[in-house]
Amino acid sequence: MLYYLFTYLDQLDFPGAGVFKYISFRSGLALILSLFISTAIGRRIINGLKQLQIGETVRELGLEGQMSKKGTPTMGGIIIIIAILVPVLLCARLDNIYLILMIITTLWLGCIGFADDYIKVFRKNKDGLQGRFKIIGQVGLGLIVGIVLYMSPDVVIRENIEVFNEEKNAVESVNFHPTETKSTKTTIPFVKNNNFDYALLAGWTGKYKTEATWVIFVLVVIFLVTAVSNGSNLTDGLDGLAAGSSAIIGVALGILAYMSSHAEFASFLNIMFIPGAQELVIFAAAFIGATIGFLWYNSYPAQVFMGDTGSLTLGGIIAVFAIIIRKELLIPIFCGIFLAESLSVMIQVFYFKYTKKRYGIGRRVFKMTPLHHHFQKAGNAGIDAIIQKPFNIVPESKIVVRFWLIGIILAAITIVTLKMR
Repeated sequence: MLYYLFTYLDQLDFPGAGVFKYISFRSGLALILSLFISTAIGRRIINGLKQLQIGETVRELGLEGQMSKKGTPTMGGIIIIIAILVPVLLCARLDNIYLILMIITTLWLGCIGFADDYIKVFRKNKDGLQGRFKIIGQVGLGLIVGIVLYMSPDVVIRENIEVFNEEKNAVESVNFHPTETKSTKTTIPFVKNNNFDYALLAGWTGKYKTEATWVIFVLVVIFLVTAVSNGSNLTDGLDGLAAGSSAIIGVALGILAYMSSHAEFASFLNIMFIPGAQELVIFAAAFIGATIGFLWYNSYPAQVFMGDTGSLTLGGIIAVFAIIIRKELLIPIFCGIFLAESLSVMIQVFYFKYTKKRYGIGRRVFKMTPLHHHFQKAGNAGIDAIIQKPFNIVPESKIVVRFWLIGIILAAITIVTLKMR
């Protein structure tokens, strides 16, 4: 909204109004506003949650410091959502299709998460929203995002074209296709020609190749939205873990969005140029500010938990953001923490069922899942149990910081992969 106001004032030659044309200024302003909003309103929302007796229900699982969390206000994801949306609405161009999709994603998954928390807290149903309804909501969002990216004329790219110097046997420069085109291409890491076209997966469909390609793309979108949002949800088990990890991922996504929307940087990295993606930098800045600001109250010992209201929203935002800037195939790298948490649960469940069926007694690879709880729980499991290696309980705050450090390394690797071919 402020963008349009200052654009109008700039036309009237109002001093300083032209500064709103710059993405760097608007991104910085969005970051500051989101930090201020999350910290300023956080205390009021936490007090309100306490008055409504919206406290966390904790089951005894034998984890260090677990029972001290009982009664801590939950549904704090409301703080994050407000701190993202307000700066975005104030600082960004609201006619940008990518920004519209991000706002829809934030509200859509925020509502699903809120419904889940509401059922847990007010209806005293520890299972929350039934799994099938969560999946339906996530699939619905994936359909919306995929179809809009397919149908909107504003969703275009300019493909990167390498100019090869045969004498030097090297790429001399990277230019871009002169016209903007609809495309199903995305960035793939670790290969020389780092553009992957989903059409390669639909070659067998003959004359229906174009339609089949977009069907495959939409299915990929649905899978990623579901997988990443659930991965974020599983990661939200220790004070500050999900918020801090998401902030780190947000930095990586913001950098990638800026690079993809800037012709010179896109040429340097040899990635496709995405017109209009610069507005996503503002969203990324608000996202980073909101998650860091939330850590003011969510860091150990937490004064509030984000609940599914926050965790599902954060994961969905990350997935859709990556898809829009054509970096979804990098998700396993920069979302490595979410991936490890999800895989630990799947491995545990599969191995337990397999050993119970084969030996009559279920066995575990980890002492407890998701993975972060493995380091909290006393006793041995998996390889530690086999070699009888003693395992010391790791303090919660140390687990969180170590996971953050791993997240920073993964974010750096994500950026570096664009030049590693």
